[in-house]
Amino acid sequence: MTHTIGVDVGGTKISAGVVDATGVVLVHDRVDTPAADPGGIEASIADLVARLGRRVGGSEAVSAVGVAAAGFVAGDAATVRFAPNIAWRDHDLGGRLAALTGLPVVVENDANAAGWAEFCFGEVSGVRELVCLTLGTGLGGAIVSQGRLLRGSQGMAAELGHLRVVPDGEPCGCGQRGCWEQYVSGGALTRRARRAVVERPDEAAGLLAHRAQGDPASVELVSGRCVIAAARAGDPLACELVTDLGRWLGEGVATLCAVIDPAAVVVGGGLAAEADLYLPAARAALERALPGRSHRDLPRLVASTVHAEAGIVGAAALARAAS
Repeated sequence: MTHTIGVDVGGTKISAGVVDATGVVLVHDRVDTPAADPGGIEASIADLVARLGRRVGGSEAVSAVGVAAAGFVAGDAATVRFAPNIAWRDHDLGGRLAALTGLPVVVENDANAAGWAEFCFGEVSGVRELVCLTLGTGLGGAIVSQGRLLRGSQGMAAELGHLRVVPDGEPCGCGQRGCWEQYVSGGALTRRARRAVVERPDEAAGLLAHRAQGDPASVELVSGRCVIAAARAGDPLACELVTDLGRWLGEGVATLCAVIDPAAVVVGGGLAAEADLYLPAARAALERALPGRSHRDLPRLVASTVHAEAGIVGAAALARAAS
C-alpha cells in the first residue's frame, strides 16, 4: 500500500510526515523554514520528502505530496498568491515541488488542510457542514459544506479571522480594524495581558509570576503562555482574560451560524490544548447569541483531537484524494 506525505509549512518550521489512509502519521520530521528564500523552502521540502520516503521503503511507497501553506492559495491547488510570513508572491509552489520530487503535489491553505483533517479523522468526522477554527498567533478558518471544502471563486474563502466584529476596533495586520482574530487568538491574549499589567497592576501579580525570565520590569515578557499558566493556577485576572476570549469566540461562532449553519465547530491550533479553559464560556456565549436559538439546535463546539498534526494529516489526505 502506498502512502502520502503531508507537509506543513509555517513561518518558522517545516513539519512533514508519512500518513496512511486512516490518518495515522507513521514517521515524522521537521526543519527550520528559510522564510526569505523560496528556493530554499522548496529544497528543504524536497529533502524531507526524500528522507521520509526512504524511511517507509523508498519512493515507490509514496504516491503524492500534500502541502499545507500559511498563505492565500489559488484555486489551482498549486500557486501561493501571497503569504504574510514567507516570501511567496504568485509562486508556483506545487509545480516547482513536483519537478523536484517527481511526485504529484497538492497545495492547500494550512487552515483548510486542518479543517479537512477534522472532517476526515476528527471527533466530528463525517459531519458534512463543519467549521474549523485554528487558534494560534492569529485565527484561521476552514469551512466544509456538503462534504467539500469551501474555497470560493479565487481559493481564498474562509479567512474567518478577518471578519470584522468591532467597527474601528483593534488594528489588524491585514490593514483593517476590529478583525475577529484581534479578540480570539494567542496574539490577542498576549496583547490584552500586557495591557492589563499596565492598567491593573494591583491585580497582575499572578500574570507576572508566570512571565518569562529576564528583566522584571519588562511587560514584553508577559505572553499568552503566562495567562494560561496563571489561569490554571486560579489567578482571577488570568481567568477573566481567558473567559473573555471564550466569550468572543462564542459570539463570533453565533454570527457564523447565521450565515453557514454548521452542525459542528471544531477549535484547533496551538490553543486547542487549552480549550477546557475557554470552551465553557464560548458555549454559553454561543447559546445566548445564536440567532433563532429557541427554534434551532446548537452546533457542537468541540476541541480538535488531531490538532498537533492536523495540517500534515489534512494535506496528505487531500493529496491522496487527488492522486
